[in-house]
Amino acid sequence: MIVVVIVIQAYSLKRGFSLDIERVKNVFAECFDGVEPENIDGRFLAGFGAMESISFWFEGKKLLVETVSNTNATDEEIIDTNRRFRNFLENATGYTAKQRRTMAKKGVSK
Repeated sequence: MIVVVIVIQAYSLKRGFSLDIERVKNVFAECFDGVEPENIDGRFLAGFGAMESISFWFEGKKLLVETVSNTNATDEEIIDTNRRFRNFLENATGYTAKQRRTMAKKGVSK
């Protein structure tokens, strides 16, 4: 049995962070060792380590990020990919992991 985990998250951007997809693309390349995501109809798509694929785009004022997990990734790949992904989100949105978690909890309680 093959299990594929697909997650789509929406992230707000901190004041002062532009809704510029090219900026986010550059942040991605910085965080993932120069991997250049491919632009497919306004969505940027790439793969790295424990993520079979990651795509990101703007919808309204939110950065949407879709990830598909690589179920064959090693523990080391998972740890490294998660660290890079957290750095990407922080540099793209301006919010730390703790701030993003707090905002997500507030969004659920509304």
